[in-house]
Amino acid sequence: MIDELLARTVAELERIGAADEALAVLREGRGIGSLRGAPRMLPVGRAWRLGVLLLDVQGNLYATGQVTRAIEPQIAVTNRSAEAELKREYRRAAARGPFPEGETINFEFAMLDGIEEPLSLIGDVVHVRLASGSTVPLERYLADRVGLFSPD
Repeated sequence: MIDELLARTVAELERIGAADEALAVLREGRGIGSLRGAPRMLPVGRAWRLGVLLLDVQGNLYATGQVTRAIEPQIAVTNRSAEAELKREYRRAAARGPFPEGETINFEFAMLDGIEEPLSLIGDVVHVRLASGSTVPLERYLADRVGLFSPD
């Protein structure tokens, strides 16, 4: 049942020409000991971002992880928090990868291999857990998300 739903969703996203985003893995730079190159992001595929889920053209479903853009960040003089520095480092790593400038990059995502978070089975209906903690039937959730791409 889920496979058919995902196949229909992929077909609809392709039909309307929905924009997909890059999937990548973060790789540490090569080297020996403390002499390492800078980390970079390497492409591993593409997927449509559907809120808390990512869906690729093969119908594989992923839980979203982190997202960044392939841009060389500006030097920050006002916000030097550890979190802000980490986000800047992710942007730098994406910019070092083979992505066009400004490309949206998804990383630290997890392939869903069955009913696992953020999916759950309530009765015989698959639901998606939203960031708010509430759940929505997967079929309705996907239809709503695809509707956001539709020009109609």
